[in-house]
Amino acid sequence: MKRIVIVAAFLPAIGCAFYLGGCAQPVALFGQHGEILRGTETVSLGSANISMTNGKTTCSGSYFPWVGEEQQSWTFPISCSDGRTGIGTLRGDRAGGKVRFSDGTEGDFIVGAGASRI
Repeated sequence: MKRIVIVAAFLPAIGCAFYLGGCAQPVALFGQHGEILRGTETVSLGSANISMTNGKTTCSGSYFPWVGEEQQSWTFPISCSDGRTGIGTLRGDRAGGKVRFSDGTEGDFIVGAGASRI
């Protein structure tokens, strides 16, 4: 039983995917010019997908939530319906991160309960 608790505490992506068959949590992205996109991060065994929209533009990306050893961050490509691409960096705690888009703009995003209040 202790092993399950340790996995759930330190490896939420795998814990969620393996024990619950996948899950979703809210995501919010704040662009440097006041743009806010809202969406979800969906984690299932073997992959995690982030999709956000402001009703006009949709941006999405995927990463592999490998947790074989403690990760400091995950870096993944993002593409948007307005033609922008970018690189997202999710912190090791999976609570948020940054995005740098191909047009030079940047944004910060949060994942989890905090995003649901945006």
